[in-house]
Amino acid sequence: MSSFITGIQQVGIGVSNATKAKYLYRDLFGMDVLVFDDTSSAHLMTRYTGNEIHQRRAILTLNMQGGGGFEIWQFTSRNPSPCARPPRMGDIGIFGVKIKTADIQGAHLFFRNNGMVTVTSVCLAPDGSKHFWITDSNGNNFNIIEGKSWFKPDGRICGGVAGATIGVSDMEKAISFYRNLLGIDEIVYDITGNVQDAPGELQTSDLLRRVLLRKKSELNGAFSKLLGCVEIELIESKNYVAQKIFAGRFWGDCGFIHLCFDVTDMEGLKASIVSREHFFTVDSADTFSMGNAGGRFCYMEDPDGTLIELVETHRVPVFRKFGIYFNLKKRKSSSPLPDWMVKLLGMNKIK
Repeated sequence: MSSFITGIQQVGIGVSNATKAKYLYRDLFGMDVLVFDDTSSAHLMTRYTGNEIHQRRAILTLNMQGGGGFEIWQFTSRNPSPCARPPRMGDIGIFGVKIKTADIQGAHLFFRNNGMVTVTSVCLAPDGSKHFWITDSNGNNFNIIEGKSWFKPDGRICGGVAGATIGVSDMEKAISFYRNLLGIDEIVYDITGNVQDAPGELQTSDLLRRVLLRKKSELNGAFSKLLGCVEIELIESKNYVAQKIFAGRFWGDCGFIHLCFDVTDMEGLKASIVSREHFFTVDSADTFSMGNAGGRFCYMEDPDGTLIELVETHRVPVFRKFGIYFNLKKRKSSSPLPDWMVKLLGMNKIK
């Protein structure tokens, strides 16, 4: 299964003001490369938007040091709904996004002095690595972790998305899903206890089971060297009833709306998933255009309904203003693109 998944392409973040969020995440996390900025209807996603077609704006940005990007997503046909209360670690869904750094202490100082986020102290994770959390002005949690893989280090304090923290109701089912279907197969730790290294109003009596899964970077897929390794931390509450973070709300409302993986062979992945009695809930079937970019996108749900997007990239803009792009649809090789070609994406800077 891991041969189909190359890495995290992006995490979807629902916001109320996409322009403001674009510049916020450029300044916070160095997401300064623009892949697309597209305004259209989300007509394939009505299953998750109240059976209505809604208009939206979607912006995909990257950090060329390596890691996944952000798909900043804003409803334009309705007011996006915020979460009724700040998510609690162990609540069901995407609780936080992991952002990598090569300098934990330097990153901690940077964010403490930033003024736009709240910051926890530097803590030790169960595997002994150092990390800390920040919460942005939209209430979104980001876990700053020690980076395991880099594409183009340039001295900035952060790289891109390295993973996510996801609340689940049944750990064994969740482990089976993320290991067997998505190929994130290494178990780094599996512990149960009271958690201190978390953001927000964590109750000291909260008993949580935490399992960290990791998929090491492989030279498989056009952008695999850019995307790097993957870490998924699954959290199960053992002594309180967890709430669904998106209960009563639409995909696209405020918060982390999906986790998106880059795929080399969508048909092969689909056949493998069906053979395990799972299915795609959304399938664009062919190239779906997002501005000058395009690809086949599909969605599936983890055992708790958390949305996993899968994208087989067909077209990526290089010189957006001139309409010049990489056409990958007929590419037969699954080997990484040459570094110099991938680095050309960095020319599309957000000013």
